[in-house]
Amino acid sequence: MANTLLIGPEAALSTSVGAASSFSQATLVRVVNTEASTVRLVTLLDSDFQGISSISMPAGTVEYIEKKPNELLLASSANVKGAKVGFTN
Repeated sequence: MANTLLIGPEAALSTSVGAASSFSQATLVRVVNTEASTVRLVTLLDSDFQGISSISMPAGTVEYIEKKPNELLLASSANVKGAKVGFTN
């Protein structure tokens, strides 16, 4: 079983396209929806702020999003938080 390696601090995902974050050029970001009952949208953008893909995150769930270093993350609420992580054995 892999362990989660914490690499960067947790921070709220931006809700504004121009402020979307790469999480310090992360290739793996742990994302958590801290909402009690609201599904939130998480969007992956390229470095030109163009949408690549998106997912709906149910309240209280965690996802690990693999991305390219220059890709950015954005959410429909600041209650979605992310942190740069890796995995170890």
